[in-house]
Amino acid sequence: MTERKSILLRLDPAVHEALSRWAADELRSTTAQIEFLLRQSLARAGRLPGELGGLPRRGRPPGRGEAADGAADGAATEAEEPPSPE
Repeated sequence: MTERKSILLRLDPAVHEALSRWAADELRSTTAQIEFLLRQSLARAGRLPGELGGLPRRGRPPGRGEAADGAADGAATEAEEPPSPE
């Protein structure tokens, strides 16, 4: 993965609050929401570089011993039905 740039961004507090609420609605961090909006604006303006990678995956990365879909090795990926009473 390429190294990501860090920048200092000064925002009006009301703008930051609005961005934070929007990010929470989209289940993103405020930083991820800003990057999403910047990429969207660059694409609309035809200025998004073609070699640009996709956005990083949202959520926590899989832990050791877990598959990419979140299931642990050897664990069932679908909910099992409880045994029927006899």
